[in-house]
Amino acid sequence: MFDIGENIRTLKNQIPAGVKLVAVSKTKPVEDILFAYSKGQRAFGENRIQEILVKKSSLPIDIEWHFIGHLQSNKVKFIVPFITLIQSVDTLKLLNTINSEALKINRVVDCLLQLHIAREETKFGFSADEIYDILSSSVLINFTNIRICGLMGMATFTENKTLVREEFHYLSKLFIDLKQAYFSNKNEFKEISMGMSGDYNIAIEEGSTMIRLGSSIFGDRFKENE
Repeated sequence: MFDIGENIRTLKNQIPAGVKLVAVSKTKPVEDILFAYSKGQRAFGENRIQEILVKKSSLPIDIEWHFIGHLQSNKVKFIVPFITLIQSVDTLKLLNTINSEALKINRVVDCLLQLHIAREETKFGFSADEIYDILSSSVLINFTNIRICGLMGMATFTENKTLVREEFHYLSKLFIDLKQAYFSNKNEFKEISMGMSGDYNIAIEEGSTMIRLGSSIFGDRFKENE
């Protein structure tokens, strides 16, 4: 049986300073999240709008909610008022919608650009060329209510650790290149969110600043991939 508190303590002792632990709480009951909270965990990741709204209403207000799933533009308005970080921004249309909804309530929303680094076509994300095209244009100048804080990516779901390392290395290198070219004077552009329960050690070695762990904390109570 998994001990959530012990898992959190062990992980926080293992991961280097400067690497943020996001507990992936999707499908997990409020009781498990509250127990993790009681052990000092504050950042939680969800991937469904309705689920995060229900949980938020029953949990402490100082929880940092991270949205980590595919986000539909017509659902953005529901999370903009409280979300700490939208990690999964994968289209220019979504960036525009987040900015528009944040503008309505005079809030600046932190976002990560999701890069498609995996072999699976089912995963979402920008290509590197698409990110360069957006940043090279003037389109972001008018996006005054979003703040791009870094990149997010998911590696191929495989036992091939060499491939996983190559994908994480690619994301980390792109982050460095973008930082130098477009964000050198932007202190907020500092996050590389990569690494889940099966590959977070490799991700940290390749420069991750934020890992998203579900089963390593809560156990395999439900079928999932995090």
